[in-house]
Amino acid sequence: METLPSYAEDIDGGESPSISMLSELAAARKITIVGGSIPEKASGKVFNTCCVIGPDGQILAKHRKLHLFEIDIPGDIKLKESDTFTGGQKTTIVDTDVGRIGIGICHDIRFPELAMLYRSKGAHLICYPSAFNMSTGELLWDLMQKSRAVDNQLFVATCSPARDPNANSDYMIWGHSSLIGPFGEVLAAAGHEEATVIGEIDLSTIQSTRHAILELRI
Repeated sequence: METLPSYAEDIDGGESPSISMLSELAAARKITIVGGSIPEKASGKVFNTCCVIGPDGQILAKHRKLHLFEIDIPGDIKLKESDTFTGGQKTTIVDTDVGRIGIGICHDIRFPELAMLYRSKGAHLICYPSAFNMSTGELLWDLMQKSRAVDNQLFVATCSPARDPNANSDYMIWGHSSLIGPFGEVLAAAGHEEATVIGEIDLSTIQSTRHAILELRI
């Protein structure tokens, strides 16, 4: 964590190699990209930031992680993000060519109120770029994704880095990126290794799921 500020990129100033690469890819493929998260430097602070980039390569939205992660399990893991990052102050919802998307980053998924707010604003999908560790991943990763999807009857997509068992780090990644449907069904999922997975979203199932629950047909 202490080395992250040295890798922080100036997104607003146009000095972000990561965002430039994603913008070029989005424009070349004519696709919308929810671009994971990177350390962003701005106003003398460092944020954990995700950018959504449209098919023209332009930034549609920028989300700064709202809820910073703090954990201290004796003999297991200790981490305090607030030593490095500043928390964001704004929720992020964006209209794209594939629907209305709400954005959260990692620990943001633990807060149901954020997902409820995104539902109230018409989100079809909530994306959570994340890097859960081995302890919280095994206990909570699947549960949190399915809970946010079922609570709000919408789609939830998560993207995690792959796990590198040879990494010289005391923070080992859980992995297991997923796409979850409105009933909590797993539509696509990766393991802990590097992989590409594809899942289809049928937005009409959002309303049919909500009607089924409202009319007690399940």
